[in-house]
Amino acid sequence: MVRDNGSSHSARHTRALLAAHPRWHVHWTPPHASWLNQVELVFSALARAVLRHGDFTSRDDLIEKIDAWMIQRNEHARPFRWTYQGTLLEDAT
Repeated sequence: MVRDNGSSHSARHTRALLAAHPRWHVHWTPPHASWLNQVELVFSALARAVLRHGDFTSRDDLIEKIDAWMIQRNEHARPFRWTYQGTLLEDAT
């Protein structure tokens, strides 16, 4: 199982659950590497496109706008374009 470093993933209850299932092996993503978690990229795009400056008249309106965005996104899905080259930037000072 691949997990990020969210606090709920290392909580006492989660540790107990994993201890009770020794066949499960956890692989942790590095701290501060949300770009490795694909759902984080989708949530970021959703926030920029719908939520950040959204005007919602009700909870149902919010749900409808999120659903419409997801449907449109899935109809025109394409891979994320990776731009990180794996090298550190030179110090600009």
